[in-house]
Amino acid sequence: MSRIALVARREIVTRIRTKSYVIGLVLSALMVVAAAAVPRMIGDQTYDVGVVGPVPAAVEGVAFRPYPDEAAARAAVLAGEIDAALINDEKVLAHGELNERLGLILQSAHREAKIAAAGITITPLRVESVGEDAEHTGMRTGVAALLVIVLFFLLIYTAMYVAMGVVEEKGSRIVEILLTSLRPWELLGGKIIGLGVLGLINLGVIVVAGLGAAFAMGTELPPGIGGVVAGAIGWFVLGYLFFATLAAATGSLVSRQEELNSVIAPLTMLMSLTYLVAYAAAFQPGGAFARVLSLIPPFSSMVMPVRMTTGDVPIWEIALSAVLMAAATVGVLLAGARVYERAVIRTGARVKLREVIG
Repeated sequence: MSRIALVARREIVTRIRTKSYVIGLVLSALMVVAAAAVPRMIGDQTYDVGVVGPVPAAVEGVAFRPYPDEAAARAAVLAGEIDAALINDEKVLAHGELNERLGLILQSAHREAKIAAAGITITPLRVESVGEDAEHTGMRTGVAALLVIVLFFLLIYTAMYVAMGVVEEKGSRIVEILLTSLRPWELLGGKIIGLGVLGLINLGVIVVAGLGAAFAMGTELPPGIGGVVAGAIGWFVLGYLFFATLAAATGSLVSRQEELNSVIAPLTMLMSLTYLVAYAAAFQPGGAFARVLSLIPPFSSMVMPVRMTTGDVPIWEIALSAVLMAAATVGVLLAGARVYERAVIRTGARVKLREVIG
């Protein structure tokens, strides 16, 4: 086991010092911060509206500016100084098409002003919440969609690193030297573990950056976000072991990087299909489609964490999904190690899969 640790350490030290890894880490964090900040900035937008005539009562999200006449207000709209102009409480001037959200705000304010002027009092409806509010529901959907994207790119990025590392060692024949003191499964295990640790570091940086940005902007996160993070890490580990083993096995079939894309194409297609299914599940987590595929490996590695993010999932479904995914991962590890052991020492021409299976 110590030899596996040595191989893992070598992979971590070698990769973590590369500029590409550091730059990718920084860019990942910046993208997550931007994803957390942009919706908040858009939601806090304030509109500047010019007014000719009586100034309406204060309206949230709108700042009113008085103008002496319609000509002055029209000139301000054309110059881009204001978003729109309200003329004598009769019409609105806009440069081109009026912003839909601003139009709804002004129409609502106009209607309430007319009702108040008529001396009519409307008692607001009493709202009683019987479930999670819409804001938290929308937030959960957004987190789920972001989680799918993060998991997909981390999984495919890290799995490709595993495949490229295998091909690099095989093509340079370094693997022949390494196998004089290591067993094939030790070399494979160390490589997968080492690069997996780097993937977890990347995931950790993204989570910290995202939560930090949310707290800094005062965003109210949905309840249970800690469980969402823990679940994402667990499912990432299972998904990574599954796909990374397949990547190593397919990578061992060739000796040149130029040949890698052709042999790994079925795997990337499977990962892309898993991503598309999980992304669809983020918006319909309770549907039969999402429920079934959240139990079937390898789709469960991304669909189940999405379902756990967006709603209540029965414990038995989570447990069953985890057991099935773990069993599939063990099966892939055994088969993948067998293919790797037989193919990695065969340099030169591409090895056919049927030659190393059986």
